[in-house]
Formats: sequence, C-alpha cells, structure tokens
Amino acid sequence: MRKISIFLSFLILLSCQKDENFGKLTLLASLPSVLNEVSGNEKMGNSPLIWMLNDSGNASKIYGVSKKGNIKKEVSIDAQNHDWEDITSDENGNLYIGDFGNNRNKRKNLRILKVSGKELKKSKASVEIIEFQYENQQEFPPKKEHLFFDAEAFFYFKNYLYIFTKSRVKDKYGQTFMYQIPSEPGKHTAKLVGEFYNGNSSYSWITGADISEDGKKVALLSEKNIMIFTDFKDDAFLSGTVQTILFKHVSQKEGICFKDNNTLYITDEQTLFRGRNLYEFSIK
Repeated sequence: MRKISIFLSFLILLSCQKDENFGKLTLLASLPSVLNEVSGNEKMGNSPLIWMLNDSGNASKIYGVSKKGNIKKEVSIDAQNHDWEDITSDENGNLYIGDFGNNRNKRKNLRILKVSGKELKKSKASVEIIEFQYENQQEFPPKKEHLFFDAEAFFYFKNYLYIFTKSRVKDKYGQTFMYQIPSEPGKHTAKLVGEFYNGNSSYSWITGADISEDGKKVALLSEKNIMIFTDFKDDAFLSGTVQTILFKHVSQKEGICFKDNNTLYITDEQTLFRGRNLYEFSIK
C-alpha cells in the first residue's frame, strides 16, 4: 500500500507541474538538465543568446542559451566555481561572473571574474580577477545577528559593479545592502551605498538584480516578488520610486535580466518537479 501511495503522490505532483499556473510569468522554455541549478542569466546587446551559469558544486562553465531553451554555445572558464551566483555585462562586450556566494559569511576570497568578449569566442576562456571585501565586515564569520554578507545579485553600471547582499539573519531575510566596487581587476573594498528591506521570510531573499539598458529601471528579484525602481538620481537606485509586483507562482527564482527596457527574463532552479525554466515578464 505504501508503494501505491508514493506512486499516486508522484502522479499528483506531475499533474500539478503540467497544469501549473505561472501567474504573470510567461513560460518560454524548460532548460536542459545541465542547468538544474541555474543561478544567473544575462542578455548582451543585440545577441539573441542568454548567458547562464550554475552555482557551487557545478562545472566552471557558462552557457549561451536561446529563448527556446537550447544551448547554442558552451564556454569553459579557467577559474574555479567556488559559488557563482550571478552574471552581468558591460557596454564593451565583457561578461562578469559573481563568485561571491557566502552562505556562512566567512569567505575571504570573494571575487568577480571578468571575461572579455574576445575570450567568449573561445571554447575555454581566461579571466581577469576582481577581488573585494566588504568595508564593514570585521569578523569571518560575524555574530549571527550580523550575517548580512552573503550575495546572489549584482549588475554593471558606468564602470562600477553594484552588489546586493542576501541576509542570513532570522526575521530579517529580506534585508539587502547595496555595495559598489570598480569593474577593473585588482583588490577593492566594497563601499556600502544603499539598502532596502523586502520582508522577513526566506522568500524575501534578494536572489537577482539587473538594470535596463537605458539606465532608468533597476529590477531586484526574490522568490515572492519583483521590485522595479525608477526615478532615481545617478546611482542612488534604491532611493527611487519602487513598484512591487507579487508572484502567484512559487519556485526558487534566482536569475533576472532585462531583455529590453520593458521586458525581463527570469530563471529558476529545479526543486523536485518544479523549476529549471526560462520565463518572460513584462513590466509595461
């Protein structure tokens, strides 16, 4: 009887997945199994490819994916995947890989890998290293009430990289701090330049971020919502007007990027029978 019960539960889960309501998200494609733990995505300029990566425990590779979910290009990166969490790009065709996942808040080797456009044309790409430490972290790890130094989100803007932290503090999971570092290789101190609070549950964790090509919209992602910031001055992104859009769909959403100034691509990791998808989301 137990085996029958498990089998029936399996069928119910499959049925729920098949008939799943994606709410305001438009499902574009199911991603290949090699992207089970997709943690970031980025669309560059006029290229149709969406670059994706996996987080820790996976190969040091990035994947150029079509909007139909097909891998069109695969590039091995000549650097270890300690915990890759997001990917972004600049106006010169360089990609940046955020190797700053820091679950226990004790890493002293936080870094961002800079991949030139020339290297992206190869099957194995060399990188330049941008190392950094947070200006206000003194202990590794800090006390449990100060576990604010994990990160899963960042983007490039005008020669700087903006990192958004993920809180590990109980009842303050939606707290994010925004740090700024130069986009050039070397050792840098990440300067605290803003903060935002998105709620107290783990569904409030900030897991992705991007800025529109025209520089007028910033999107922050969590499992429960998207926040769109507008009407900000210079790089004071989080002081702008914010529109909060709740999802009607629950999954481990970790990747977000602008397709154009009014449309987003979103990806989620696979958990049980849910996720590992590419979605489109309109913010008009």
